[in-house]
Amino acid sequence: MQAELSITALILEASVVVQLVMLLLLAFSVVGWMMIFQRRNVLKAASAEALAFEDRFWSGVDLARLFQEVTAKAQNAGGMEKLFHAGFKEFARLRNNPAVGQQQMLEASYRAMRVVHSREVDNMEQNLSWLATIGSISPYVGLFGTVWGIMNAFIGLGAVQQATLAMVAPGIAEALIATAMGLFAAIPAVIAYNRYTYQVEKIDNQYLNFMDELLAILQRQTAQSAAKAGAPA
Repeated sequence: MQAELSITALILEASVVVQLVMLLLLAFSVVGWMMIFQRRNVLKAASAEALAFEDRFWSGVDLARLFQEVTAKAQNAGGMEKLFHAGFKEFARLRNNPAVGQQQMLEASYRAMRVVHSREVDNMEQNLSWLATIGSISPYVGLFGTVWGIMNAFIGLGAVQQATLAMVAPGIAEALIATAMGLFAAIPAVIAYNRYTYQVEKIDNQYLNFMDELLAILQRQTAQSAAKAGAPA
C-alpha cells in the first residue's frame, strides 16, 4: 500500500489532465527560479556599481577626468555611470555655446539623464512582471488540477456499490499534489517579486538623488564661471 501511494506512483497514475497541470506547474517553477537568479545577479551588480561610482564621484575627482574614465569604458559602464556620462556630455556640449543660457543647459542635461534613467529602470524591472504572473496564477492552476482530480475520484466512486477510503485516497492524493506544486511555484516567485521590487525602488532613488546632486554641482560650476567672466580684469 505504501508503494502504491508513493508520490512518484501517484503522479504516474494520475489522469492526463492532472499530469498536464503538474507539467505546467513544473515549467512555471523552473522558469520562476531562472528569473529569480537572473534578476538577483542584475540587481546585485547594479547596486554594487552605484555605490562604487558614488564613492568615486565624491572622492574629489575632477568631473572632466571622471567623464573621460567613464567614456573609456562606455560598453561596460553601469547605470549610474551612464547617468553621469549622459548628463555631463550634454552639459559640456552646450557650455561653450553663448546662445544657450544656464537654465537651458541644466534642463538639457537633466533630460538626457532622464532618458538613460528610464532605460536603466526598465532593464532592472525586466521579467519582474513574469514573477508576479507566476506567483498569482500558479495556485489557481494547481487548484484546477485538484478539483479535476477530486471530481474524477468521486465519479469513480459512483461506479461501485460500496466505497472505501482505499478506493478514493489515491485520487484525492494525486489531486492534492497539484495544489502543493502550485504553491511550490508561487511562493518563491511572490517572495522574489516583493524583494526585487523593493530593491529596484531603492536603486531608483539612488539614481534620482544622484541626478539632483549632479545638477546642483553643474549649476554651481556654471555660476562660478559666469562670475569669473563678469569680474573686472
